[in-house]
Amino acid sequence: MRWNNYEAYIEIVPPKEFSFDECLIYLNRSDLEVLHRIKGDAIYKVIHGVLCSVIWANHCIKVEFLIENPTITQREKVAQYIWEWFDLAQNLEAFYQLAIQDAVLQPLVEKYYGLRVVGVPDLFEALVWAISGQQINLTFAYTLKKRLIEQFGECVLFEEESFWQFPKVEKIAVLCVEDLKQLQFTTRKAEYIIHIAQEIMNGKLSKAQLLKMQNVEKALTEIRGIGAWTANYVMMRCLHQRTAFPITDVGLHNALKELLNLESKPTINEIEAYAVNWQGWQAYATFYLWRSLYGEKI
Repeated sequence: MRWNNYEAYIEIVPPKEFSFDECLIYLNRSDLEVLHRIKGDAIYKVIHGVLCSVIWANHCIKVEFLIENPTITQREKVAQYIWEWFDLAQNLEAFYQLAIQDAVLQPLVEKYYGLRVVGVPDLFEALVWAISGQQINLTFAYTLKKRLIEQFGECVLFEEESFWQFPKVEKIAVLCVEDLKQLQFTTRKAEYIIHIAQEIMNGKLSKAQLLKMQNVEKALTEIRGIGAWTANYVMMRCLHQRTAFPITDVGLHNALKELLNLESKPTINEIEAYAVNWQGWQAYATFYLWRSLYGEKI
């Protein structure tokens, strides 16, 4: 990770294959998002308790601190979070070499060059988001997430606005199912989320543990409420595993149908045939296909 430290801000130097604008478009896909706010070309977000403004300036990601002057340790944590958030450790040269020879991906990588898998660095947040979104549309998933955050999260006040942080594991672990059902979570989803919070709090589940495992999908799907789609989604967006492939994802199916002008959504067998050439980069292929579903402007 390359970053420069200044008094009121830090600069993070990304790899050459990086488009801040493309990542901004992805982050701006829902008006119901409350964990960050986009104003113009800036992202406002509380990272490790520090309210930050994240912009693109002089070929760097510039992070300004809006309320306090963080310690060097806090600055390092903020820099590390953003490095992971935008998957900046990933060398995309091999992906682009593969993609330009693939009929499905070739137009996408030309159009969205520099887009990276925008991650969810916190494991608990990633799992809750994935479980919340099971078998419902994206708008309602965002609605549930917003309710959960505003009910149980903490916020930082700045210029008469609230900037929210995801609820802490400890707070969710002690809830009862009815607490989440009041927000319109199903009984099952409420049980899954509380159980996962308890597993993390008790040290039985952690990101560090998962990253050391050879078969992460197996480990995740052994947890109540986590099936293959949820596991691969978390592997893709939190653990940054390039081979993660949420093949049953509705957005992936819609993107392929639209991109290839199909009369109906492709079957799993058809998607597997399209993906033969994506080996090693299934997560990036999926993310670029998702990107094709969103508009061109912020």
